[in-house]
Amino acid sequence: MPTRTQSKSTNRSRENKSAFSWAGDHLGALAGAAAAGAAMAYAAHFGRKAMIQGMEARAGDWEAMLKKDHDEIEKIFDQMLTTDETQTFKRSALLMKLAHKLDKHAYEEEMVIYPALRDDNEVQQADELGREHGHMKTFIFELKQMESDDPNWLEKVRKFRDLVVRHARMEEQEVFPRFRKDLDEETSAKLTMMVNKAGFMMA
Repeated sequence: MPTRTQSKSTNRSRENKSAFSWAGDHLGALAGAAAAGAAMAYAAHFGRKAMIQGMEARAGDWEAMLKKDHDEIEKIFDQMLTTDETQTFKRSALLMKLAHKLDKHAYEEEMVIYPALRDDNEVQQADELGREHGHMKTFIFELKQMESDDPNWLEKVRKFRDLVVRHARMEEQEVFPRFRKDLDEETSAKLTMMVNKAGFMMA
């Protein structure tokens, strides 16, 4: 039969275990939960990218997808130009959206379409379009450095829009139609797949 001293010692031991050994007992469960959480976050991110790119892929082939991007980018510019100096949060949000959309679009063109243009003996044209992408990135940088309520903000956006729209119209009306004439169905389908893949990476 245990003595009173032994009973106290046993109780103290149980108290210690419940107070300090919880992490040890449940470390495996915590690690499993963390792994499951990370897996769910990754799956959600992957699903979001797949959904975004899937929506764009429904636009059609590579040319239709890039034109759809042009239209969406122009709409963001138009939204930016309707803001005033009091709407600093909206301006910042739209600029972030524009930067992401342009970055993704430029990646698709620079990694897939412009190299294909160079292979099709359109080296000078591809280089010129690539340089214009560089000018666009400069505009993004400068706008990010400006305060959203800067009196010159709208004028900077307007000049930026002019550059992007001129660039897009040249691609849509001159470069892409001329390039497409040299493509067979198989090559065009391959370009569509590659643009989709590049877009998925940046979505």
